[in-house]
Amino acid sequence: MLPFALTIIFSISGIAVNHIDDWNPNYIVLTDSVKIKPIIDSVLTANETKIYVLSQLNITDSVKSTFRKSPIEIDIFLERKTISANIETGNVTIESVKNREAFKMMNFLHLNNPKRIWTWVSDIFAASLIILALTGMFILNVKNGFSGHGKWFFCLDF
Repeated sequence: MLPFALTIIFSISGIAVNHIDDWNPNYIVLTDSVKIKPIIDSVLTANETKIYVLSQLNITDSVKSTFRKSPIEIDIFLERKTISANIETGNVTIESVKNREAFKMMNFLHLNNPKRIWTWVSDIFAASLIILALTGMFILNVKNGFSGHGKWFFCLDF
């Protein structure tokens, strides 16, 4: 059962990691655009702007930090959420991040983040796959085995 599970984990995670430029296998990023009541010709401090935007959106989550891009633009960073607001136009973009739990756990193992014992488990599994590949070439009878048709599959590049 363990070899089957490891093969599935490494295979799925390998495909996911190979396509990391196309999508993030660990997280889902959701973007939503909303409108708030714009403020024109107002001089607000960064803190007042933050409070205004959060009150307009009815968000009570704790704020990690803020960044004032300009007098009318602010980025508000919450836990797993970023709010970008323009108080003059009222345009707000909310970007939320959610885990892809299954992929995240598989990638955690595939990329050897746990270290220690997992390194040994992974090395033993890799060695067993090498042994399986090598012995698999010779296990068939002579006609279809390595000395027969098998050599053509092994030497396709030659």
